Amino acid sequence: MNVHDFSVVALSGATVPLSQYRGKVLLIVNTASQCGFTPQYKGLEQLYREFGERGLEVLGFPCNQFRNQEPGNAVEIAAFCEENYGVSFPLFAKIDVNGEHADPLFQYLKQVAPGLLGTKRIKWNFTKFLVAKDGSVYRRYGPPTKPEDIAADIEKLLAQ
Repeated sequence: MNVHDFSVVALSGATVPLSQYRGKVLLIVNTASQCGFTPQYKGLEQLYREFGERGLEVLGFPCNQFRNQEPGNAVEIAAFCEENYGVSFPLFAKIDVNGEHADPLFQYLKQVAPGLLGTKRIKWNFTKFLVAKDGSVYRRYGPPTKPEDIAADIEKLLAQ
């Protein structure tokens, strides 16, 4: 099993099989519009623009589980991201990343790439998972890790 075995729902409501990203490096992030880390959207967009033509896809998953920092609906989330950060990478439907209703993709990501001290929970918005071209999870990064600090790892995976 790997990331390519999952399907997710786009902000538009369409089902998206992650198998369509086979052969690409993925940076999967749980996002929020009213978080102290929200400015990371700018860095994520920069990575997408810098490495997109070489095979990087940034996939944003809005989540409202951390102090209700993503209260908007799909239209509001898309407008906020585009207007404030010029986001052009794919955004998906709002999901839960923890608890009994956690999205299956995030259940899997947490299982194969636990956090600090082996924790399975996602502690906050902008937790990032870097996925290799074959769908295997390469590494998990905590919210404080800036997108630009992941560039070297992205370069490494793109070169493989």
